[in-house]
Amino acid sequence: MAERRLKATAAEGDSEMDVGIEGVGESEELDLRLSIGQWVLRGACSSLGRRSSWLSPGDLTVGSSSYSEDLDFGSRLEQNPGEEFTEEMEGVELDGSDFHAAERISSDDMGRDAQHKRAKILFDEEAHLIATPFFADETAALPAIENCIDSHTLDSSGSQMIDYCHNINAEAVRSSKFSNGSQNDGGETDTGNVDNSENRMDLTEDLLHLVFSFLSQRDLCKAGATCRQWQAASMHENFWSCLNLEDAEVTLENFEALCHRYPNAIKVNLVGVLNAEMLVLEAMTSLRCLETLYLGKGQLGDGFFQALTDCPALNSLSIYDSSFGNGIQDISVHHDRLHELKIVKCRVLRVAIRCPQLQTLVLKRTSMAHALLSCPQLDELDLSSCHKLSDAGIRSAATSCPLLTSLDLAFCSSISDETLREIALACPNICVLDASYCPNISLESVKLPMLTNLKLHNCHGITSASLCAISHSRMLKALQLDNCSLLTSVSLDLPHLRSISLVHCRKFLDLNLRSQVLSDVKVSNCSLLQRISIVSDALKKLVLQKQESLANLLLQCHNLQEVDLSDCESLTNSVCEIFSDGGSCPMLKVLVLDNCESLTVVRLNSYSLISISLVGCRAMNVLDLSCPNLLKINLDGCDHLEEASLCPVGLEYLNLGICPKLIALQIEAPKMSVLELKGCGMLSHASISCPSLTSLDASFCRQFTDDSLSSTAASCPQIESLILSSCLSIAFDGLSSLHWLQYLTQLDLSYTFLMNLQPVFDSCCQLLILKLSACKYLGDSSLDALYNGGALPALRELDLSYSSIGQAAIVDLLAYCRNLVNVNLNGCAYIHKLAWGSSEFQSTGMKIGPKLSNLLPLGNGDISCSKSDHLLEFLNCTGCPYLKKVVIPSTACCFRLTKLNLNLSANLKEVDLACPNLSSLNLSNCSSLEILKLDCPRLTNLQLSACNMLSEAAVEAAISGCCISEPPNIHSSTRVRLLQRITGT
Repeated sequence: MAERRLKATAAEGDSEMDVGIEGVGESEELDLRLSIGQWVLRGACSSLGRRSSWLSPGDLTVGSSSYSEDLDFGSRLEQNPGEEFTEEMEGVELDGSDFHAAERISSDDMGRDAQHKRAKILFDEEAHLIATPFFADETAALPAIENCIDSHTLDSSGSQMIDYCHNINAEAVRSSKFSNGSQNDGGETDTGNVDNSENRMDLTEDLLHLVFSFLSQRDLCKAGATCRQWQAASMHENFWSCLNLEDAEVTLENFEALCHRYPNAIKVNLVGVLNAEMLVLEAMTSLRCLETLYLGKGQLGDGFFQALTDCPALNSLSIYDSSFGNGIQDISVHHDRLHELKIVKCRVLRVAIRCPQLQTLVLKRTSMAHALLSCPQLDELDLSSCHKLSDAGIRSAATSCPLLTSLDLAFCSSISDETLREIALACPNICVLDASYCPNISLESVKLPMLTNLKLHNCHGITSASLCAISHSRMLKALQLDNCSLLTSVSLDLPHLRSISLVHCRKFLDLNLRSQVLSDVKVSNCSLLQRISIVSDALKKLVLQKQESLANLLLQCHNLQEVDLSDCESLTNSVCEIFSDGGSCPMLKVLVLDNCESLTVVRLNSYSLISISLVGCRAMNVLDLSCPNLLKINLDGCDHLEEASLCPVGLEYLNLGICPKLIALQIEAPKMSVLELKGCGMLSHASISCPSLTSLDASFCRQFTDDSLSSTAASCPQIESLILSSCLSIAFDGLSSLHWLQYLTQLDLSYTFLMNLQPVFDSCCQLLILKLSACKYLGDSSLDALYNGGALPALRELDLSYSSIGQAAIVDLLAYCRNLVNVNLNGCAYIHKLAWGSSEFQSTGMKIGPKLSNLLPLGNGDISCSKSDHLLEFLNCTGCPYLKKVVIPSTACCFRLTKLNLNLSANLKEVDLACPNLSSLNLSNCSSLEILKLDCPRLTNLQLSACNMLSEAAVEAAISGCCISEPPNIHSSTRVRLLQRITGT
């Protein structure tokens, strides 16, 4: 009888378990359940189904990424009591750590396993592990790779590689054929019948490593639970060089197993781990290649610091939020190869550090009172927020490091100028100094010739005399002086200065900067600042907002492109000279002068300027811009502007309607297409030269004269839309100039005093829309040319609302102007009857069209019309107080009429309509309406609100021939009854 032996080592001990199997014949098999987090070996006698020991949630990282997950850092294979299983695998020993990457099984995994049969594994003579599926669909033998991989951790190439591998595996499973061997008489398992060409999950190692290199450690654990080959690949040490267990609950035994599994790990993170000191001692002992170590949120005793020498490869140690020492809180750090040491927010009384190779030391927010340093190679020292460290202690620590180049003393309130002088003498190579929030320093006698970066936030001892000492730092590149309350002036001529910040300096008066490489100037909320002088060739953007006292600005910045001087209330008119051609900013493109309330005259002559904003400049009364490339201007709130000259500008759109006091306007804009002057009621002189102008709105320009209109029409021949509503000064001479506008299609002369429209009829042959609303001086004869002379043949919309046109003229218009599509007669007081087919209409010689019954439907369902039929579609007669009767018979040929509005015609009594395409009829508030007859088969919207004299029977009879699905909008009781009759309920 053959006997196979499987050796497994538990995570908590090294005791060997021998598991034997008796009577294993040719048909006997081992069943392996390949589910996430659970491995099961099932034989003829018993099975191994007990879950392994699991690690509580922790964080793992690959490179610099981190995440949380469950890991098993020492899983165990355990046997059932009283039974042994043995298996021989050609000298391969399986210990508990082989399965340490299996993830905890979830309820979803168990549900999925219940739906599938388990796979078999066979051990051939060469000890190869072969997965044999029992699935009806053999392609489901292995879990889909995609289910084990977080898509967010892959890029496009990683996703393609995963898809490729999945296809290979699926094909391998489909083509695999397994057969059971027969048992020999001797009890040996005969594997001769097993086909050696069986397909396995046999991706090449290089391909697997390529795919797995895109996975996080969490996904590596999931992939490792798929099969033996993937487990081995996922456990490769290249993927586990960084062990991040931050905030994890890990036992010492599991951590030991992890360290033994990956002895070449170079980085370990144990921040927030209980008993971290015991674990880190194990790490420093087992991981001989450990280079980086993170600890925190715990307590570290002397034993840890004494054991640092046992970790020779360590070069970076970071400790955060921890307590040190065994009661006396003294620590001593000794290491010959340590390059970086960070002790942040730790509780300790004394610190002694002797590291000859140390280059970076951070003791930020540490409560130490004494620090003894022996670090001759130290390059960077951070003592910020060490409030208990005395002035002498800082001096001793810093002066012991002669090669120091970066020193952070922020919030060290005890430091003095004397200490800084000694540090400057002992450490002449200091390049970076942060002394922010140090109230006792002035730097008046401190010289740091190699200094490149200086931060002095909230240093109340810094004065103008301090800047004299700073000026000796000729290598200075960045200077920050925010909230230095005693600073009154800054004058610096530093060849390497690139950046300066002055924010909330309450007594600051004068700024003088000279540096050809200066590129960043931040000055804000310095309420007393009066003068600024800047010389730089590198400055491209300058923001000086809310400098209320700034009156003098001198700039020599040849590459300056954007300037923001918003809320600089004291700036004078002379500032415009700086930004004009011939000034010192020839490349300026954007200028913001919002709320500069002292500006009265703005004159700019700039070829480069593209955008200017003058929002809220209420005192400005003259604007003179000669900027041929200007594309944008904002004049909101400039309500005192009286004269504007924009010659030339590159504007395409301009709105000056927000300047109600504008008197004189001169514009030369070759690209302008839209000009709005609406509301410029005092505009009396206008010279507009815009050859591309297509729309001019001069509504309510009451002083806009005939001369201005004539010159504008002559220089802007492309105008298509001209709105002169309420231009009371326009007369016959002005209209005569419209012959220049050959493309005019819309003309609005509403609310004017015009009496003769003959120039319009003679010149505007392309006119489509004519609005004459409220033209009280137009008589009946004013429109003779329309219906007698055939003028304006292209006219489609005519508005005569609230005009003085009489009944006869309106009848003639409706009879003869058959090209009109939209007619507005709202509020016409002289119209009393619209009755097609009456003697008035017949006297016009109007042609009688065909009867309605003889009309043929078009393909779209509309009634066909001859060319002589009326094109009218919309007729509005709202609020006609004396209109009493409206009759449109079928002989009127109004076959295109779709909307008729008779709302608020209080004296209207009779409406008789036969309009085949009418869809909307509004008779609301026609309180005298008594007769309603409708032959409108397409009527769907009928409004009858407040038609109180109209009977219910009349309404029912009127709508009987219409396709109204709902009762008309009338009083509720009648509406309910009509609804019941329409629906038959």
